[in-house]
Amino acid sequence: MTTQTETTDAGGVATSSESLTITDNRTGKTYEIPIEDETIRATELRKIKVKDDDFGLMTYDPAFMATASCRSSVTYIDGDNGILEYRGYPIEQLAEKSSYLEVAYLLIYGELPSSDQLAEWDHQITIHTFVHENVKEFMQGFRYDAHPMGMLLASVGALSTFYPEAADIKDAQSRYIQTIRLLAKMPTLAAFSYRHNRGMPYVYPDNDLGYAGNFLSMIYKVAELKYEPDPRLERALDILFILHADHEQNCSTSAVRSVGSSQVDPYSSVAAGVAALYGPLHGGANEAVLRMLQRIGSTDNVSDFIQGVKNGDERLMGFGHRVYKNFDPRAKIIKTAVDDVFEVTGKNPLLDIATELEKIALEDEYFISRKLYPNVDFYSGLIYEALGMPVEMFPVLFAIGRTSGWVAQWLEMVKDPEQKISRPRQIYTGARERTYVPIYER
Repeated sequence: MTTQTETTDAGGVATSSESLTITDNRTGKTYEIPIEDETIRATELRKIKVKDDDFGLMTYDPAFMATASCRSSVTYIDGDNGILEYRGYPIEQLAEKSSYLEVAYLLIYGELPSSDQLAEWDHQITIHTFVHENVKEFMQGFRYDAHPMGMLLASVGALSTFYPEAADIKDAQSRYIQTIRLLAKMPTLAAFSYRHNRGMPYVYPDNDLGYAGNFLSMIYKVAELKYEPDPRLERALDILFILHADHEQNCSTSAVRSVGSSQVDPYSSVAAGVAALYGPLHGGANEAVLRMLQRIGSTDNVSDFIQGVKNGDERLMGFGHRVYKNFDPRAKIIKTAVDDVFEVTGKNPLLDIATELEKIALEDEYFISRKLYPNVDFYSGLIYEALGMPVEMFPVLFAIGRTSGWVAQWLEMVKDPEQKISRPRQIYTGARERTYVPIYER
């Protein structure tokens, strides 16, 4: 709790040092708004009225640029200093020492698991990776070249019809089993969507493999009796899942919370997150980076491209971030993972272009002054391409990792005593008090 001291303003009104004093110049009235956690409650502004029957003052904040929609203890970001923490643990330590499923446990339960807890967690997720055969038939109903992300969106939402008990969101045991199912089945649905898009038969999960290795098996297995993933590729993919696991109240997480606030089942809520991630400004950003690098074509063309960016003729994709005004900490980690992947797959010539582009941009005052540093999307597309993934699969891979964060945020929302159904206000700009004109008079 912050301590508060009282002072007196020029008008003789007692005020607190942990408050905001507002004078309404329309009426001359002064209001004291409490400050808590460097935030004021927007509803406090409704006290500011011209007449008693007024609705009260509202805030206008498109895209929630300066509005907190919830309290959360899942993820901490300090964008100015390039800090990202899950439940207080630096992302650098988790990416180096942890596994994705251990991070998922941390996000959902708030603490790192013991050895026994992690073993049971891994076991429960592993034995729930299979999906009902009707799900497979449902997915086979999509057009032969359906976008994998559209298939994932529909199939995740469809799970609510297979597990109707998920609607009982007040029951802790039900929430637990739906959490397990979502984490377990998301890679299976993602792999099925890939195989369908490629016209290949679906591959069932292999419970002898780890989380990332099992996904690679369901993607790549053809005729071999047993698929053995390269441990370097498996680890790189696991790191990518960790880096994408959560990122505060981004577009897709906000969608999960907003839809979930209606008290719908978690599958429907997570489907909303998948839908938001489908958009090119969110889950498709790394695809845009890849297309940019391909268009540049050679390191010899990087200088001209940079000049084109300065002239406003080109867009520099993969640099800058709504939150980070410093290096995205995830970008540094991914850059190391790129090297490990290329040891297995062979070096992608686009890496040289990316490296040269990063080098020039980081030394150029134009980009430094605008705080345009590489973000997580700058290198992740190169890894996905090296793994043989088509660009349509990039947001699908993002969704697999982000599922743990979506579920953690949904669980936090369900148990939040302040949570109400999401219902933003609007500023009405349309006509008023018009009279209906019969169609024969128009």
